[in-house]
Amino acid sequence: MTRHKTSHIFTKIALKPLNTNLFNIVLLSIFLTIGSCKIYSQDIKNKTTAIPAKNQKVRTGSIPENTSKSTAKKETDTIKKDSVKIKVFLDGKVKYKSEDYARIDQKKKLITLYNKAELYYQDIELKSGIIVLDYEKNEVYAGRIKDSTGTYTQYPNFKQGANVIEPDSIRFNFKTKKALIWNSRTDQGEFKVKASISKKENDSVYFLKGARFTTSKDIDNPEYYFQTSKVKFIPGKKVVTGLTNMVIANVPTPIALPFAFFPMSKETSVSGILLPTYNDSNTRGFSLQNGGYYFALSDHYDLTVLGDYYTNGSYALRFESSYGKRYSYRGNINVRFENLINSERGYPDYSKQNIYNIQWSHAKDSKGSPNSSFSASVNLGSSKYYKQSINQANVGSNLNNTLSSSVSYSKTFNGTVGSRLAVSATHSQNTQTSEINLTLPDLQYSVDRLYPFVGKDGVKKGFFKNINLQYNLSGKNSFVTTDSLFFKPEMFNNAKVGVQQSIPISTNFKLFKYFSVSTAMNYEEVWYLKTIRRGYDTDQSKVIDKTVNGFDAFRTYNFSSSLGTTIYGTFNFGKNKKIKSIRHVMRPSVSYSYTPSFEKYYDTYATDASGTITKDYTRFEGGIFSSPGKTNSNILGFDLSNTFEAKVTDKDSTKVEAKKIMLLNNLNFSTSYDINANGITSLAWAPVRVSGGTQLFNNKMNINFATTLDPYAIDNSGTRINVYNINNGGSLFRMTSSNVTLNYSISSKDMEAKKKDKNQQSQRNGGRDDDLFGRNTIDTARGKSQFDEEEDSGEDKITEFFASILPWDMTFAYSLTYGNNNRENKITGNSIMISANADLTPKWKAGVSTGYDFVQNGVTYTQLRFERDLLSWRMDFNWQPFGTQSNWSFFIGIKSGVLSDIKYDKRSASKR
Repeated sequence: MTRHKTSHIFTKIALKPLNTNLFNIVLLSIFLTIGSCKIYSQDIKNKTTAIPAKNQKVRTGSIPENTSKSTAKKETDTIKKDSVKIKVFLDGKVKYKSEDYARIDQKKKLITLYNKAELYYQDIELKSGIIVLDYEKNEVYAGRIKDSTGTYTQYPNFKQGANVIEPDSIRFNFKTKKALIWNSRTDQGEFKVKASISKKENDSVYFLKGARFTTSKDIDNPEYYFQTSKVKFIPGKKVVTGLTNMVIANVPTPIALPFAFFPMSKETSVSGILLPTYNDSNTRGFSLQNGGYYFALSDHYDLTVLGDYYTNGSYALRFESSYGKRYSYRGNINVRFENLINSERGYPDYSKQNIYNIQWSHAKDSKGSPNSSFSASVNLGSSKYYKQSINQANVGSNLNNTLSSSVSYSKTFNGTVGSRLAVSATHSQNTQTSEINLTLPDLQYSVDRLYPFVGKDGVKKGFFKNINLQYNLSGKNSFVTTDSLFFKPEMFNNAKVGVQQSIPISTNFKLFKYFSVSTAMNYEEVWYLKTIRRGYDTDQSKVIDKTVNGFDAFRTYNFSSSLGTTIYGTFNFGKNKKIKSIRHVMRPSVSYSYTPSFEKYYDTYATDASGTITKDYTRFEGGIFSSPGKTNSNILGFDLSNTFEAKVTDKDSTKVEAKKIMLLNNLNFSTSYDINANGITSLAWAPVRVSGGTQLFNNKMNINFATTLDPYAIDNSGTRINVYNINNGGSLFRMTSSNVTLNYSISSKDMEAKKKDKNQQSQRNGGRDDDLFGRNTIDTARGKSQFDEEEDSGEDKITEFFASILPWDMTFAYSLTYGNNNRENKITGNSIMISANADLTPKWKAGVSTGYDFVQNGVTYTQLRFERDLLSWRMDFNWQPFGTQSNWSFFIGIKSGVLSDIKYDKRSASKR
């Protein structure tokens, strides 16, 4: 339709006023009115039948990258895929889809996706209830939608790389990579971050307004959080904030900082400062404990440096390092040093001393090198370390009297004749006497067994074909010293060096089908670099030993044989009886050993100045591999082991087979007879040793017992005499000692698997691996729970808790020792120990370790412990009320390792 200018029309009317025509004027006015407007035409869509909801298809489509033509394709309800070519300048292809519809507005340059909408572009994934793409501005908008009840659902999920944000709504620009986010929620390591408004500056920097940070599982209703108004957030690295205030239970606290820094590294560990805790002591003044720095040196090893300082000058340093390489090795090293000062300089009770402790644990993975191994378990240092340390609360170590270490390397050489080499160093230290026994090195080399008479078929059967021999070599360098002389020149002056070689030859065979016979001969040769010369010194008026340096050797041999069999006996009580049968297995054996006298290695020395009285001695006396014997040994040994097993009717009536139960795991008798005994200086029969053990109550109770029965009587001085006890007015045997131990573990559930190795540090320090001596509390300051924690303590767990019995577990131990070696006839040991743990409520745990010594009439080491699960926080209290080590400790802090320094840790001053 043609458009006319209104000015032309009005001119024509003015020139012809007299020729008016009403009809023409009205008609002309209509046309002029229509002609003054812009008129558009459009195609009317054909009506179609609506597709039911259940048959609707998911709308998908894509926008090609860098296109210039502007075309549009008609959309109908039956379209499966849209391809819209529009003028955009994106660097990649945009893919999208939705469940309800994908509407394209060509006029506004918008694509609207509704219901379960998804959009993908480069490393960006966006999922939401509704997504609007503005392809002219290169922006996308996403938000939630309401369901039929009016509740908001399908919150946006924005993922770029590894970072995920879940806001209420988001606006994002594809070109600048900037975004504006409302009520964003994101996880960064152990942190959960929520902000009212977030501005994404680029791929690595966010600015937040009205943000909160927490480690709570529920970001919308946390138990605590840090509230701040302005934040610079670098995902995976750090958060820098302005004024930050701590809020607990939605109540602001006075705890505030003008600025704050939160590390958010995604690495397994990051370096950082370990804040100290404040404490006070009656003897050393105020202190700062457990402060230091953690160095995350690499993926394979780290280093923790900790220190304590007291105002009286005492201080402590600790270096802890863990290392490991997958399929190769793993281990850790702890070095502790303390400078202890008591009282003040000038006072009579002033003292100063240095104590230290070194621990090293190493294990090699057999997968890395199957033919060699290396392991280490070291615990050495000052004997009084655990009793005097100012920052050590390991109960098991305080009660232990021995420290031990072992470092070993072994290698197997494969070949026609295989061999094995092992080199080790061992250490044993008595913390009461301060005596140290150190072997460095201990060399062991052995060649595999050789069967010289075996046939080509390789069958080893019979006396001759079973004859085999070996070669063993052992070399040792041993030291006996004390704490004060450890690794000083005096220690090496008293070293004992020796080499022992042996060639054992043995065979075994069957005799009369039912008897097993084994026979062995052993040849030994011992080399020493030091021997002694003993004699009477007239200047000192006493017998002295002089050390003789130089190579010397002695050679010995011995013979042994044993004969044994197995006897089975079954006692049937009938099929209808509750106890159907009892099976008794006996394994009797008789052994014989012979060692000749090696008098040629013995000399004599005078015991006084006159030289009339002499005694025999050997120059090899005191050697590391002992010395040759002078007495001809001819010993017969007798052993009998028994096991008792029963078959009983199973309580489960559906089971056809009888149930097997063990009555006695073992019941052993052993003694020996000396054929060469003359009845005056030596007695023929050795005491009878009886030992046994069993398990009861579904293997929860272990019972072990042992006793020693002596057939000979004693005189008034307590010396054994060649008179049988029954001929001296007594019984057949005289019980000289006896002991019985019971261990019983019960629980509301089967917790045996959980209880294993739960006190590893205590065991490593030399204590027990259970709770009977209490639990290690030194780790409390580092946020480690003393109780077995379980995850997901939610409503389901609480409901289950109250629907069942109170969860608990208990370990019980009892020991009784009887002594009558010199007719004292008394109980030398009688004690009971108990450790129990219980869940008082779903969030409260309590435990106790205690005992009573009936001989000393006193309570043994006692520990009370309580713990409260505060969701993101943890609180515990430990108390040792009795003894010289009595103390208490209280701890409350955040569980998360990132905020482990936010805590309150208070310990009482130890009495030691």
